[in-house]
Amino acid sequence: SCVSQVHRKTLNPVFNETFQFGVPLNELHSRKLHFSVYDFDRFSRHDLIGQVVVDNLLEFSEGSGDKPIWRDIVEGTAEKADLGELNFSLCYLPTAGRLTATVIKATNLKAMDLTGFSDPYVKASLICDGRRLKKRKTSIKKNTLNPTYNEALVFDIPNENIESVSIIIAVMDYDCIGHNEVIGMCRVGSDADGPGREHWAAMLANPRKPIEHWHQLVEEKAIAPTLIKTAIIISTAPNFPLFLLSSHL
Repeated sequence: SCVSQVHRKTLNPVFNETFQFGVPLNELHSRKLHFSVYDFDRFSRHDLIGQVVVDNLLEFSEGSGDKPIWRDIVEGTAEKADLGELNFSLCYLPTAGRLTATVIKATNLKAMDLTGFSDPYVKASLICDGRRLKKRKTSIKKNTLNPTYNEALVFDIPNENIESVSIIIAVMDYDCIGHNEVIGMCRVGSDADGPGREHWAAMLANPRKPIEHWHQLVEEKAIAPTLIKTAIIISTAPNFPLFLLSSHL
């Protein structure tokens, strides 16, 4: 990602700044260019004014690049705000009952810090019947919106249980003082939505082979609104009932 200079006290800024990104030609059809316009605040988090997402980049690569392109700025509170994308592979070994999620890299993550960057790490949670069974984490990458990990997260899942589980993958912003914040999430599994279900199906159809996909990150409430945390209270008093307490996370 690149950040422009701040233009003070204006509603009609002129930037005249050039940013360059190295993207292979064969990836242009699947890449997007995401612009975010912020109101700078030196004492707190910058306010998002609006966003523009440009796709079909392959079409623009054929032109001279001199013709200006105008796009309407979409409100910063739009539901489909671009939180970034995550690239990872899935590989399942049926005989060993082992699933490996290799987190490769992320791009265009949402800035969570006042510096205009984030300190992202990736957390993968194994889910069954709405409950977190296990979780694995990558290392933390400092001051970046385009981290590269190449780290394997391994889960032991017996072959007879592979159809009843899913994995929620969250990109987190590490904070050494306060709480770590969720930047965005995606989910893979037999009952996941679209891309997550397709990635899972491709993994199962190709045992022992890593299957790599890009996933668009979405807000936490769109992925994990029904995860529950269960507590069991048992009393040794005679005729005292057993309680199962469940609370939403």
